Amino acid sequence: MRYLLDTHIWIWWNMHPEKLSNRVLSLLVKSDRYEELLLSAISPWEFSKLLEKKRIGISCNPEEWIEKALDTPKLRLVPLTSSIACRSTCLPQPFNGDPADQIIVATAREENATILTKDRIIQKYSHVRSLW
Repeated sequence: MRYLLDTHIWIWWNMHPEKLSNRVLSLLVKSDRYEELLLSAISPWEFSKLLEKKRIGISCNPEEWIEKALDTPKLRLVPLTSSIACRSTCLPQPFNGDPADQIIVATAREENATILTKDRIIQKYSHVRSLW
């Protein structure tokens, strides 16, 4: 099974794993329970925007933090391809108007992955699988 980490899941896993649900945390700590973890290329951008807006803080260089957080076994950064970009703009409706969420959902659909997320809008979206 493939799992796509929503941005907040990726950040929490690396900064505050206690914020993760028991279900998600137990999955992430046992790499034999999944084939591959995916992260959309939009997530490092979202992380950087959170730093810029001072909604989160770190004590090291942001690029170093990102590189360390990406250096996880079985984690693959999924690039924003032209296909994902196009498909993010024509998701079956109704769905959230947030462009980053649209890209994450389109990435999960393209990769046939389940999204690990606490986001209730994504959880309720019937055109993608999610887990919290």
